[in-house]
Amino acid sequence: MRHRNENGLAAGRVVDMIARSGAARQKTLGRAVAVAGIGLHSGKPVTMTLAPAHDDSGIHFQRTDIPGPAGHLPARWDLVGDTQLCTALINDRGVRVGTIEHLMAAFAGCGIDNANVRLDGDEVPAMDGSAAPFVALIEAAGVVEQTTFRRAIMLLRAVTVGDSVQNATLEPGDGFTVDFEIEFDAEAVARQQRCLKLVNGTFKREIAGARTFGFAHEIDRLRSAGLARGGSLDNAVVVSGDRILNEEGLRYPDEFVRHKMLDALGDLYLAGAPIIGRFVGMRSGHRLNNAVLRALFADPTAWCHVRVPDEAAPSPVDRRAAALA
Repeated sequence: MRHRNENGLAAGRVVDMIARSGAARQKTLGRAVAVAGIGLHSGKPVTMTLAPAHDDSGIHFQRTDIPGPAGHLPARWDLVGDTQLCTALINDRGVRVGTIEHLMAAFAGCGIDNANVRLDGDEVPAMDGSAAPFVALIEAAGVVEQTTFRRAIMLLRAVTVGDSVQNATLEPGDGFTVDFEIEFDAEAVARQQRCLKLVNGTFKREIAGARTFGFAHEIDRLRSAGLARGGSLDNAVVVSGDRILNEEGLRYPDEFVRHKMLDALGDLYLAGAPIIGRFVGMRSGHRLNNAVLRALFADPTAWCHVRVPDEAAPSPVDRRAAALA
């Protein structure tokens, strides 16, 4: 179910962005496509199928090993039940689908509004640890324009969670910008910062290929805790002090912060619509990414729905606009 803003703004005159530049329409996949792999944390084999879905249905996961409603999980911020080293959806029957963030980032970056994701396990396949294989899968399926206009969540005022060391902020802005800073003790990572406006293919070009990463000294501890059991140099960048253990090295000089931006984009797409505004993350992770969405939707004065213009990126909007009903 799409989130609706009931803050009373609808009493004002609705400013319909279609009058300015035409409105974009929702998109889904052209056909079903399948891929097999292993779960990054479970280490178990999984087969996943991406399939078309109807207008206004959103992104949905279906566990085919748990048929029927019990295995159904809508991709929503309020169903996030675990954020330890990944984002996992858990429904009211305790059924889980984990490590969804890279796939959700690919859906966001490719402008997919509606899709059905079927998988026979409890985790999205790791692939190479980035969103690039999912982008390729979406492109192989084809992208189909639907009849319903696309809606976005326009930020009206800033919402922040966290503390002075780790925090996440959503604030008003034009289009969608991600501004992220990380800092780790490992010399190979250290402090990295990047700000990027997602427009005109920047997701695929600048972010999609950035891989997840981990630290060699943590591997045994993580595996004993049931995590990273499927992790390897094939699906993660592994750091040991000042060294990158992957033979091929990094894909980008600042691949680490770019991957954190990828994670944030996937986590934020659980809002159920693209966001018009700015995300600022300071050492943020899945927990804070989800927490800032919860804080946003807890404050009906901080956002409203608008139609998305038919452009590569949302254009500036009169911030007096009322929420679209």
